[in-house]
Amino acid sequence: MRDYSNVVHARCEHTLQYEGMEFPLYSLTLGSRADKAPTLLFTGGIHGIERIGSQVLIAWLQTLLSRLQWDAGLQQQLQQLQLVIMPIMNPVGMYLNQRANGNGVDLNRNAPIDAEGRVPLLGGGHRLGPFLPWYRGRKRGQMESENIALEAVLQRQIFNRPFAAVLDLHSGLGMQDRLWFPHAYRKQAIGNIADYVALKMLWERSYPNHTYLFEPQSIHYLSHGDLWDYFYYQSRAQQQSHFLPLTLEMGSWLWVKKSPRQLLNMAGLFNPQTQHRHTRVLRRHIVLLDFMLAATLNHTNWLPDEKQAGILRHTAKSLWPL
Repeated sequence: MRDYSNVVHARCEHTLQYEGMEFPLYSLTLGSRADKAPTLLFTGGIHGIERIGSQVLIAWLQTLLSRLQWDAGLQQQLQQLQLVIMPIMNPVGMYLNQRANGNGVDLNRNAPIDAEGRVPLLGGGHRLGPFLPWYRGRKRGQMESENIALEAVLQRQIFNRPFAAVLDLHSGLGMQDRLWFPHAYRKQAIGNIADYVALKMLWERSYPNHTYLFEPQSIHYLSHGDLWDYFYYQSRAQQQSHFLPLTLEMGSWLWVKKSPRQLLNMAGLFNPQTQHRHTRVLRRHIVLLDFMLAATLNHTNWLPDEKQAGILRHTAKSLWPL
């Protein structure tokens, strides 16, 4: 096995305890160590049963490391940006094959932020107890250890950067792959909506044949405790200029439709279970992850100035009536 320790810095951010077993939570850092280098963060496995997100990240990382052995262009890219990957955010949940963590808490409903409107029953987050899915955790309690570890990474490596983007990989019950951005807790457009419109337009000009829907989550439903809403406002409090978290929601009904037998087990609702389809999904999102890397590195070439931002904010109103 090849040793990549000279390329990848692995750090154990926290060790979780569950029934006498230990589950380390790792971050992997590649590229520039300069304080002002733009940063891209990839996360996966926040919901333990959605293991395909982690698998996509790991497959892409394997490709990246292989290319770094011979691709001079990629080597130069990584000298100019910082790449951080947390491929399995909920290792206990993944071990248990469940959405929640070992305490029965849905990590993506666990942040201290409440929706400003009606949320879906249970699915929008609740405090009834861990015996039901989408449990937020106790009121006024601190976030779960996994989220505290993620927050520490953001404070150490993300919020101090002039530009940082995030792609958080999930799978959900839909017929199409979606790229969602905050807000999840309110219908009002996010403060840096112009940056998101610019990124959407850059993506669609570069890859006009893509099939992703690029939209704010709140046009579908509101939820309590969304992590990326919470971290977005943390970045604003620290006066970070540009922080763009995105969620990739892979449409798992595409796999269920083609293999109805997947309805017979819970994991089959969220992950492709035939080998050829699983392999296809691992390939499918490589272009998107490569694009996010390039967009982060070249952010000064597409971020709008103040005049352009005004036009893009108006464009956002026509794209996504909120």
